[in-house]
Amino acid sequence: MTDELKPVLIKGGMAVDDRGSVSFVNDFNFSDVKRFYMVDNHRSGFVRAWHAHKNEAKYVTAVKGSAIIGAVKIDNWDNPSKDLEVHRFVLSEKTPAVLYIPRGYANGFMTLTEDAKLIFYSTSELKESINDDYRYDARYWNPWEIEER
Repeated sequence: MTDELKPVLIKGGMAVDDRGSVSFVNDFNFSDVKRFYMVDNHRSGFVRAWHAHKNEAKYVTAVKGSAIIGAVKIDNWDNPSKDLEVHRFVLSEKTPAVLYIPRGYANGFMTLTEDAKLIFYSTSELKESINDDYRYDARYWNPWEIEER
């Protein structure tokens, strides 16, 4: 996946029978993953954003609840345009999937449920990631609005 130019949602599925259920994403390959971490917020509607890396790609999945994930390709690391395209995804434990966020992107999320837990898989070791870390204000791009329909 490291050659992808845009975020890609790798869809999974769920099998249910009289014993229970199995959630899966069979097309996800861990070959370039070096570490992972789990994140949850204290309440729904809380935003954690924007975190970017020039060299590190990430994969993210919702293991509990649901969240909006945003990804933005950075054009200028010191002063990115506020008009960049924001890729927006909703991840949920009810729809198994893994979102690939390529290197060169900023990412962030807003929890939609009180119990949301996300796992991030990183292609960089922590010491590499620390030296490749860019932060922008949580509302620098704002894909967090919920559209009533």
